[in-house]
Amino acid sequence: MKPSLRQQFERLALRLSELDARLADPGVATDIGRLRTLAKEQAEAAGVVARFRRYEQREKDRAAAQELLADPEMAEMARDEIADADADLARLSGELQAALLPRDADDDRNAFIEIRAGTGGDESALFAADLARMYLRYAERQGWKTEVLSESVSDLGGYKELVLRIEGEGAYGRLRFESGGHRVQRVPATEAQGRIHTSACTVAVLPEPDETEEVQLNPSELRIDTFRASGAGGQHVNKTDSAIRITHLPTGLVAECQDDRSQHRNKAKAMAVLVARLRDKERTERQAREAATRKGLIGSGDRSDRIRTYNFPQGRLTDHRINLTLYKLGIVMDGDLDDVIGALRSARVTEQLAALETGA
Repeated sequence: MKPSLRQQFERLALRLSELDARLADPGVATDIGRLRTLAKEQAEAAGVVARFRRYEQREKDRAAAQELLADPEMAEMARDEIADADADLARLSGELQAALLPRDADDDRNAFIEIRAGTGGDESALFAADLARMYLRYAERQGWKTEVLSESVSDLGGYKELVLRIEGEGAYGRLRFESGGHRVQRVPATEAQGRIHTSACTVAVLPEPDETEEVQLNPSELRIDTFRASGAGGQHVNKTDSAIRITHLPTGLVAECQDDRSQHRNKAKAMAVLVARLRDKERTERQAREAATRKGLIGSGDRSDRIRTYNFPQGRLTDHRINLTLYKLGIVMDGDLDDVIGALRSARVTEQLAALETGA
């Protein structure tokens, strides 16, 4: 292990001692918010420090075994111990380096998924419905809760636009790589000649803002409209003007919710979506500035990026960011995204580790 990395872990051990002392302070217990923050940091630091101490112990074990090599009677046992220690050290080293990687605080949040039909007309809208089903099935596999916040249905039953809310631990962290352009190649149901068509949708995944965060929105910069919900949604649809559309005038960003019979609850949900979009806009602009000298492997999540192709005739899915090709399209479309998301997350860690080693 490089001395610079070892120093970082020693500093973290000192920080852990400081956190233990703070949490033992009776005054901290009266501030629930501060207590929760410190306890979370302490738990994370304790896990890393324990792993580092295990690494140090295995170094000592290896050194002791190395000394035994000079004894013919102990040499074979020593070689086995050295091999075991080397394997443990390699594994622990990787885990420790990964622990140093910067964590995005948004990864633990709930997520909004916005799906919009693009080029391809009705076929694009039908593909948007297929993507929505894929994400809903994936969420179901994860044990997450889902709800449709707003929808615009096409003539053939697809979606021109759909906004989903996904509630579950780590939802945004697992779904964040879905942002971008999704292209489909298949024979549309409306194609009489059996020709393969190409159409596309865009997907945007946004972290849901923390309810405890104060978001300062000037009421004079908001236009709030009420309207009657349309499309499938229950008996109350089209009976009351409960749907809400909020427009942020300075940016032109719009959010709406027609999910609930309560106008008040729809307004709260639409406001949450609007805040998420504003935060995403700020994040994208900041990342664009920061990435002027270096483009990330996984990409910025730009909606115009073509990130993935779904080729139905060949049963093939290709993620262009990491050159991943899987011939299990039917399974993926049924919500089994583990291989895809796992590969994207691994690629991100590999890139971050490379940057950590080079000091980038």
